[in-house]
Parts: sequence; C-alpha cells; structure tokens
Amino acid sequence: MTAPTGDASAGAYEDVWRRELPHVLAALTRRYGHFDDCEDATQQALMAAADRWPADGLPTDPRGWLLRVASRRMIDQQRQEMSRRAREERAAQLDVRPDPDPTTGATTDVDDTLALMILCCHPSLTRASQVALALRAVGGLTTRQIADGFAVPEATTAQRISRAKATLTREGVRFRPPPVAELPGRVLAVRHAVSMMFTQGHLRTEGADATDSALRETAIGLARTLVTALPGDPDNAGLLALLLLTEARSGARLDAAGDLVPLEDQDRSAWDRGLVAEGVALLEDALPRGYVGPFQVQAAIAAVHAEAPSAEQTDWEQIVVLYRMLDEIAPSAAASIGLATATAEVDGPAAGLAVLDDVTDPRNHRAHAVRGHLLLRLGDRDGALASFEAAARLTRSIPEQRYLNRCIAEVGSPG
Repeated sequence: MTAPTGDASAGAYEDVWRRELPHVLAALTRRYGHFDDCEDATQQALMAAADRWPADGLPTDPRGWLLRVASRRMIDQQRQEMSRRAREERAAQLDVRPDPDPTTGATTDVDDTLALMILCCHPSLTRASQVALALRAVGGLTTRQIADGFAVPEATTAQRISRAKATLTREGVRFRPPPVAELPGRVLAVRHAVSMMFTQGHLRTEGADATDSALRETAIGLARTLVTALPGDPDNAGLLALLLLTEARSGARLDAAGDLVPLEDQDRSAWDRGLVAEGVALLEDALPRGYVGPFQVQAAIAAVHAEAPSAEQTDWEQIVVLYRMLDEIAPSAAASIGLATATAEVDGPAAGLAVLDDVTDPRNHRAHAVRGHLLLRLGDRDGALASFEAAARLTRSIPEQRYLNRCIAEVGSPG
C-alpha cells in the first residue's frame, strides 16, 4: 500500500474506480485472456479498494494498486482451477504473454479503453449484448442503469451480460486487434455504447444527482479517439459532434439548487460557444461525405438548437425534417418523442400527440412527461396531471421527480 494522499470523498473514490476500471480489465485480459474471470478479478479488486481506501487513503498509484490486487485474485483463481482440473495443463496457460507487466500499471489509457470496448463488441454477441457488456466493462454502469438505457427490465440486462461473458469465454476471445472485416460492425456497436454512456452522464436515470460529469468526459474522450483512429467514418465525427453540442449546454441545464432547467428556459449565454463551434465544424466536414448516419442526424438537430438565438427563433421545421430522417434510419422511442415535440411546435400539440402514440411502452416516463405538456397546451388539465403523475412515478431520478412534481403542483393549482 502506498502512502495515503489525504482524505477523499466517496464520490472521488467512485471517479477513480470508474476511470481505472477499463484499464485494469484490459491489462488483465491482455495478459490472461478469459474475459469472464478477469472481470470477476477486477470487481474483487474494486471491492478491496472500497474496503481499504477509505481507511488507508487513496494510493499514489491507484491503477497499480488495483492491478496488483486484481492480478493476485486472478492468479488465485487460476491456481484453484489448476488444482481442480490438471495443474500441469493449466500451468502452461498461465505462462504470461509478452505484454506489459500488469503490476506496473503500464497501460495506454484511452487507447486501452477503446480496445476493450471493441473486444466487448465481439460478433458472436447480439448488438444489445455487445453494448451492454461494453457499458458494464468500460463505463462501469450498473445493471439497472444499462437496463434503463435499453428500456428493458433489469433481469433481462443481467442475463444479457452474464451470457455475453460466458460466450466470450467459450469462444476463447483474446485481447488482440480484430480482423479488419469485423471492424465496421464492432465500431457501430461501440458508437452506440459511447452514446449511451454519455446519455447516462448527461441525465442520470437514478439517484440524487442529475448529471455525471466524469462519465460525460469519458464518453467524449472515447469519441475523440474513434475519430482519430478511424477518421474515414463520418458517423464517428457525427457522434463526437453530437456529444460536444450537447455538452455545450451543460452549464445551463441546472439551476443553483441543482434542479433541471428545460431547454426553452436555459440561459443561452451560459452555453459553451467553443464546444458549439467545434461540434458544428465537425458536422460540416462530415455531412458532405455521402453516408449520413444516425449520429450525424442527431448532431444536426443539436446544431439547430445551438445556433438558434432564442427558443422562439428555433427552426422547428428543420428539426421536424431531421427527426423524420432519424426516425426512418434509426427508429427508436427517443426519436419518436423528439419528433412529437418538434411536430407540436410546427403543427400544434394535437399533431404532436398523434406522433407520440408511436411510443407504446407504458414504462417510458419521458413519453408521459411530453404527453403531459402537450395535453396542458390543449387545455386538458386532468389529462396533463395524470401524465405528469405517471412520469413522476416511473422515473428514479430525484431531480426529474422534483421537476415533474413542480409540473404537478402547477397543473393542480387553481386557475
């Protein structure tokens, strides 16, 4: 144990664990293979850190500490396995590969993180399993957070992750560059995982805090690495542009009390114009290349909002066109909700409600919230109240609950 560097809050420890998680897992997988066992050893090292660091202080080299503990756990697991089966045969598999010594912490930061995501997006897995495993292994998201991103039950996500790890072990997947032919499909899944990681940092689906800046920074770093590693794919640039344009608004999304501020009420002078300019430049460079992917379209929507001088001067007709394009190439509940909102601005709330009917999942609290706003514009206060109450019941985000409870109070108050 290295010398303590002083007190650190639980949040600070969590940031360190999340930052180091992919590097520790990548180093172990590179050295030993057996993704499932390496993931278990990494989790055990994080649990040991949760027990030791608050008492002993943060090590001067957290990654090295975690790697040493995880490696010891890994070796212990391997030894137990060797005893159970055949010590001599397993000993040969323990022979180290000519990679960096995991106990030194000599890994390559973001590059390792991206490589680990690409490994998780193995073609033997379904797209949903690829993304779920990448979010768990690299983003450190909980099973519930990942389930929220997919809008599926938590048990379904747990099964996906468990089966994905078993499949990688059965396939004997090693930490090495994938065949060139597999790269486009894997990168497609990586983009979705990075996007979902950022979304979880942009608006947490549970807990007291509305946002998670560390998770957003990690996602933006991964998107930048994708652009650098594969500059020929315009949707990599589209993804980075989307994240930058969304991040640009982060300074205005919360008020002094930490409550959510709707887009139309945000102080646009607080938006980061540097990030807006970078995002727009990336988009303008990517769009003329021919192929237009879903992240370019989403970035274009974000750019229209970013360049509007005020909420009233937003080019909603352009946003409707873009959402229709997105709904065609990558249909989703989020795309339908966005199209419903934009349609209501152009053709009125009744037209928006008609679009919103495409969202049939009764657990989607954002659909209920949008429905509440549109019903209120139509003068249906009882309907709006019921929708806001349904949304408040379904969300586990405390800031979102506070926002929806304010809506409920305003609708429920006399005249």
